[in-house]
Amino acid sequence: MRVARAFRLPIIAALTALALSGCMRRAAPVAVAPQPTLDAIAYSGPAPVPVAYAAPAPASAPYDQPYHLDAGDRLRVVVYGQEGLTNTYSISAGGTITMPLIGAVPARGRTPQGLASDIAARLRNGFIREPSVAVEVEAYRPFFILGEVQAPGQYPYVPNMTAESAVAIAGGFSPRARKDRVTITHTDASGTSRMIMPPGTPISPGDTVLVGERWF
Repeated sequence: MRVARAFRLPIIAALTALALSGCMRRAAPVAVAPQPTLDAIAYSGPAPVPVAYAAPAPASAPYDQPYHLDAGDRLRVVVYGQEGLTNTYSISAGGTITMPLIGAVPARGRTPQGLASDIAARLRNGFIREPSVAVEVEAYRPFFILGEVQAPGQYPYVPNMTAESAVAIAGGFSPRARKDRVTITHTDASGTSRMIMPPGTPISPGDTVLVGERWF
């Protein structure tokens, strides 16, 4: 009996080792992130956006800049409920518009919104209790194109124009024109600037575009 017991102990130890090795071969459980519920989405706020997928904000277009009025612009001024004041007004060479009741109002260098606020303030001063005023540009002041184009002169400005489209309005380049660049003269509140630019450059109302002559 003692001999049988002596053999039994190694057998039990071997069986135990085999059982443990079988357990070690089992695949470890994989952790799975819990999926968000509708309540979690609704009350926890927006999920963070991975940095790699975040798109940069687009750059502002030059045409988004506030427009500043000047002589030659034709404006539509609407004073709500006041037909005698609602009318079309042109900015004079002196930079003003003249309206009934309030007379001359400075407009040069102002935005349409700024001019509307000034008109409302003047009407509120003894004329209308709570005036509501809106100003919009009905026609922009013209631009000028000179030099080597078929029909140089003064033309009505169209929003988002470029020097190239100005050349097209003036009948196109002359045979002697230099087509790779133009000279643009621009005047604003800070003064007058003159720049040599490619034909695709945007221009503003009142600008002068000069097309030079090529030498070969």
